[in-house]
Amino acid sequence: MKIHKFNFLSATALSLIFFLSYYTNYTNLNSAVVLENSYERQTLTNKSDFSKYIRGIHLSAWISGSKKHRKLTLELFDTTELNTAVIDIKEYEGQVYIKGIKEVETNKAYVAAIPDLEKYILLLKKKEIYVIARIVVFRDNTISRKMPSWAIKNPDGTIWTDKKGVAWLDPYNKNVWDYNLKIAERAADIGFDEIQFDYIRFPSDGNTKKCRYSKPHSTIEAQKALIGFLKEAKKRLSLKGVKISIDVFGLTTTASNDMGIGQKIAEMTEQVDYVNPMIYPSHYAKWTYGISDPNKEPYKTVYSSIEGALKRVPEKKLRPWLQDFSLGYKYGKNEVRAQIQACYDNKIGSWLLWNPRCTYTRGALKNKDE
Repeated sequence: MKIHKFNFLSATALSLIFFLSYYTNYTNLNSAVVLENSYERQTLTNKSDFSKYIRGIHLSAWISGSKKHRKLTLELFDTTELNTAVIDIKEYEGQVYIKGIKEVETNKAYVAAIPDLEKYILLLKKKEIYVIARIVVFRDNTISRKMPSWAIKNPDGTIWTDKKGVAWLDPYNKNVWDYNLKIAERAADIGFDEIQFDYIRFPSDGNTKKCRYSKPHSTIEAQKALIGFLKEAKKRLSLKGVKISIDVFGLTTTASNDMGIGQKIAEMTEQVDYVNPMIYPSHYAKWTYGISDPNKEPYKTVYSSIEGALKRVPEKKLRPWLQDFSLGYKYGKNEVRAQIQACYDNKIGSWLLWNPRCTYTRGALKNKDE
């Protein structure tokens, strides 16, 4: 009897151990599978949290002003997880799409691409869409030529241009600061929730060695100029009650220097509410982050970039631009969604999608009711 009792107890114990081992392995395996989607599920099931996150798309002024394209855009906002519109208010050609700014109208920089802009903003807000005004700051092919004293020069005093023949404004010039900030203030006055500064940097393309500025140029002075502009923006726009964000190069999340353009992500982020690194996989050289072809590995590329950014800037301020276009490699819903998932797996719930033609992959977006 004792032997049988021992065998029975031993068998029972072994069975229990086997069950616990199997259950533990199953749980660990299941957790590994769930890990990829855990943060996304958390944000999507908690409606109060979901409302805090920015999921947006870039819209050019011409797309925003077109009734046909506006209808398509509104359908996306009505049916998907998108809740933010980034609308161009000033582009690198120097065109400005807001009325009521004396300096803009005097220099004939205003273009009526969105004649009913204020009405459109109200419509978006009624749909609970967060509205951001994108302003290209120092790359400006209009005012640089209208006001040559504000432009970056060549050694012979002529206006310097980049590879595409576009002139740039001098980031050291306080008149240039004031001009762009008046546009930002006007955007705040007509109802935008946030001002997003793009091309908040020094030139990178073309023969930059020939660039001459209104004061002695150096890496340190370049960084000071950009920080100085942002401090002035913060001072003036805080009175308007709007948020401020900046677009920066994707590599600023991991670069050890200012990349020759004055951008140091940590120092710049201190002056603003949000920073938007442009982490488009197609823009990374082969073997960046140890990835043989970053363009073909959107998840790994975005994950590595965000991982680096989180070592430098607060999680709550990070809101990356993601790629929804094809450049050298075909991008579809899987590639776009992989980038979004890389954000979630780094506990970043906000993102923006960029497509130069403003046509977005519907299949990459979750339905609003999800």
